Amino acid sequence: METSQVTLNPWFSMWTRPRATIQQIVTSDPFHLVLLLSAVSGFLHALDRASMRDMGDKYDITTIIAIAAISGPIGGIIGLYLGGALLRWVGNWMGGTGSSETIRAAIAWSSVPVIWAGLLWIPAIAMFGDVLFTSDTSSLDGNLGLAVALIVYGLIEIVIGVWAIVVFLKCLGQVQGFSAWMALANSIVAMLVVAVPIVMVVLLFTSM
Repeated sequence: METSQVTLNPWFSMWTRPRATIQQIVTSDPFHLVLLLSAVSGFLHALDRASMRDMGDKYDITTIIAIAAISGPIGGIIGLYLGGALLRWVGNWMGGTGSSETIRAAIAWSSVPVIWAGLLWIPAIAMFGDVLFTSDTSSLDGNLGLAVALIVYGLIEIVIGVWAIVVFLKCLGQVQGFSAWMALANSIVAMLVVAVPIVMVVLLFTSM
């Protein structure tokens, strides 16, 4: 496992040295900013979901942001505890050594790239407005510059999102004593523990 004697600034080092960074955090204070990070990332994920579901077709942008600001942090914190419990439970079967506190720290702090990317919402809303949340993009017709900017914005989000997954797997692997690949297995099995029973119940009811 990677360790470091140099004091790292997690807001920057999490991008390139996630293992050393999360180890520093859990060694000093595994509770540090965990709830705040989960609340902020929950808000940002809520905005992303609103965009993917075209909520702007039904609500104005102010309402969408207000809904995300209320539901997102609540969902983020609930997800932190439920996800942390599942990852620890499944990880124990696989030989993981992480505690509930260190796993929650790994989940929360691995959202640093997502939170940095969240700053892009400010210029994006200023430039694109309701288009970010609607299925109708006709307002971009004839404006090649804005259309290209929207595509670039989407690509940047995808790249950072993929890297955030890598960061999460490395952080989880560090606190669990796993490689990133084992951390991926830990995550997949944890998701299956939830998904399989739900699918079975749905199939059962639809077949009745």
